[in-house]
Amino acid sequence: MTAITLTLEPVIHLNPEQFYQLCQVNPDTKLERTASGELVVMAPTGGESGSRNRRLTQRLGIWTDENGTGEAFDSSTMFQLPNGAFRSPDAAWISLERWQALSPEERRTFPPICPDFVVELRSESDTLKSLQEKMQEYLNNGTRLGWLIDPQGKRVEIYRPGKDKEVLFSPVQLFGEDVLPGFILDLSEIL
Repeated sequence: MTAITLTLEPVIHLNPEQFYQLCQVNPDTKLERTASGELVVMAPTGGESGSRNRRLTQRLGIWTDENGTGEAFDSSTMFQLPNGAFRSPDAAWISLERWQALSPEERRTFPPICPDFVVELRSESDTLKSLQEKMQEYLNNGTRLGWLIDPQGKRVEIYRPGKDKEVLFSPVQLFGEDVLPGFILDLSEIL
């Protein structure tokens, strides 16, 4: 099963508060909203994708706790991007300075901020093209480093502002570069 995209506009317009409420009354449904107002109903992941994602977020979380320079988030966290889209990357990280600049209410709901770092982990239900478009959207909204991990293709696409994406085939490790200095992701059980 792949994601289903529903066109709502111009018949129905969900403002940010209404979209938040829709997500709250449908907690078992993973929803996203595009910048143009389309509602995206995400397909659930299978066991292998769920296990890979757990390893990814666990490693990012441990590094974040030890490093102390930011906050890490898992795939259930929804961010309101500057372009109006609501997205839930599989893993994300925001610098502590930017996170603390948000009000307590903004941190409690869907934070109106684009993460500094995002990861999308392709599952069987994802199309590569749709994930590449999301990665470009993250970059256009302020992400400083993004990884698109594709276990089916045994490849990783690295996204950086102002640069062409870099494609690595069967890499063993990924490095957090200047965004997450010292973070190394071992891909042996993810890719």
